[in-house]
Amino acid sequence: MNDTTAPRFLRRRIAAAGIAIGLVGAGVFFTQQALGEAPPSTPGGTTAATGEPALAPTDSTLAPSEADGVIRDDARPSVFDDHLPAVSKLDPALLEALRRAATDARGDGVEFEVNGGWRSTALQEKLLADAVAQYGSMEEAARWVASPTGSAHVSGEAVDLGPLSALDWLAQHGADYGLCQIYANESWHYELRPEAVDGGCPAMYADSSEDPRMSR
Repeated sequence: MNDTTAPRFLRRRIAAAGIAIGLVGAGVFFTQQALGEAPPSTPGGTTAATGEPALAPTDSTLAPSEADGVIRDDARPSVFDDHLPAVSKLDPALLEALRRAATDARGDGVEFEVNGGWRSTALQEKLLADAVAQYGSMEEAARWVASPTGSAHVSGEAVDLGPLSALDWLAQHGADYGLCQIYANESWHYELRPEAVDGGCPAMYADSSEDPRMSR
C-alpha cells in the first residue's frame, strides 16, 4: 500500500511509537526495525524482522487464507515463488522489475523476501478492521492500512519486502529498476515508478493518509 503491512509484515504490533524512519546516507540506513519497531504482520503470522507473533484475527472464522494473499509464518518466499498468489498476482511489470533487481542483489549477497504482495479485498478489509481496533480510530489506522479501494496491494501494484539487508540494497539501487519506496513510514513498501530509472524516485508521502489514491 501502503498498508500497515505485508504478510508477516502485516498487522503486527508496533512496538513503540509506530513510525518507521528510513535514512540512507554515507552508507547508513535506519529503518523502523532499527528503532525497535516493526510493521504489523499478516493474520496468524510472525514478523520477518523479529519473529514475534502477530496479533490474532479478531474473528478466526473470517481469517483470510493463502488464496487471499496471506503468507504463512513459516514461509520465506522470494519474488520467484509463482505458486503463491501473493507473488503470482502482482502486476507483471512490477514482478519483472523485482526479479531483475533480486537477481542482481543476489550477486551482492543479498536475498529478497516477500512479506506481502497482492491481497484480496477480503484480506485488505480484515487488515483495516484490525488496524482500527488496534489504533483506536480510522484516522490513525489510515496511516498504516489502506482501504480496499485505495490499496495498491489489492491491485497488485505494491510489494512489501525484507529483510533489512534487502531494504538497504533497494534504498541505494531500487530506482535503477524503477522500484521506489512510496511512504516515509514504510521502508518495506515498494511500487513501480518506471520514470525513476532516469529521473529518480519521487518524493515520498509521510504516510499513506497523504496519498491521493486513498480518497477513492
